Amino acid sequence: MKYQTIIKAVLHILCWLPLVRLVINFLNDDLTANPIEFITRSTGTWALVILFASLTITPLRKIKALNWTIKLRKMLGLYAFFYVCLHFLIYLWFDNSFDWARIGQDIAKRPYVTVGFAAFVLLLPLALTSNKFSIRKLTGKRWQQLHRLVYPAAIGGVVHYYWLVKADITKPMIYAVVLAVLLGVRIFYKLNPQQRSPREYKSDLQPSE
Repeated sequence: MKYQTIIKAVLHILCWLPLVRLVINFLNDDLTANPIEFITRSTGTWALVILFASLTITPLRKIKALNWTIKLRKMLGLYAFFYVCLHFLIYLWFDNSFDWARIGQDIAKRPYVTVGFAAFVLLLPLALTSNKFSIRKLTGKRWQQLHRLVYPAAIGGVVHYYWLVKADITKPMIYAVVLAVLLGVRIFYKLNPQQRSPREYKSDLQPSE
């Protein structure tokens, strides 16, 4: 339908806006007094926001007229991974100059880095298998089980943010509450399978458009 195409196009634009904003700020020399921290926080925040947006697809699909939103799940998930990669690249490059020995020590000794790196590792196979070829090779059920790694990855992202901040934990706590609601909805429907339609289950076993 035309309105679905428009919504998808708008989401594409919205997902690119954070990066465009960073580029504009860079060109205008407006990345605050600590540009590396600003870019790191911005990419990390948007990675979480877009990842959470992808996790809202399941609740939205309970509304019959919005079942088509499954087509947006892969797109949002890949955008989230894109910002995670930018976040990680900034850490590797600007924070550590690709000093692998130092990076290894950092991951081992600093808990917020450890859990952040673990979340990245969990998301990596999801991004690599977000295609029709992978679902054919893995079969639908195994593919679905693999992609449940998004839940511990999302939890890891929130914990990473919580441990990163040193004073005001308001924002990470807001993310924690939102994630708790999103996961709570899934637990509810897992415990009440009669609430889940056959059509919805079938579409879960297919990669989104």
